[in-house]
Amino acid sequence: MEIRQETIGEATILVPLARVDSSTAKAFEAKVLAVVNTAASKILIDFAELNYISSAGLRVVLVGAKMTRGTRKFALCGMKPHIREVFDVSGFAKILSIYPDREAALAAL
Repeated sequence: MEIRQETIGEATILVPLARVDSSTAKAFEAKVLAVVNTAASKILIDFAELNYISSAGLRVVLVGAKMTRGTRKFALCGMKPHIREVFDVSGFAKILSIYPDREAALAAL
């Protein structure tokens, strides 16, 4: 699985490409945990280039959010409508900070 990593100011941005499913979730989790375990004060996952996310991918996002709760800022952005629907139906949209695009997320972080 390919995941781009960028830094803008104090924010570390992860951009997973294509799919996060049961076969790629371990690589996604390793990358998310690697960033969570750094001193990054703001973590943003930009889903603009993601076409599919499974429950395994949702679990990784939830783990990252829980590990940063109260200590750092963690947000998601750039979801295509069908990806956003997965977060809405799962109830995750109610407990995670989700922004329409990177600019809005960075401004809020």
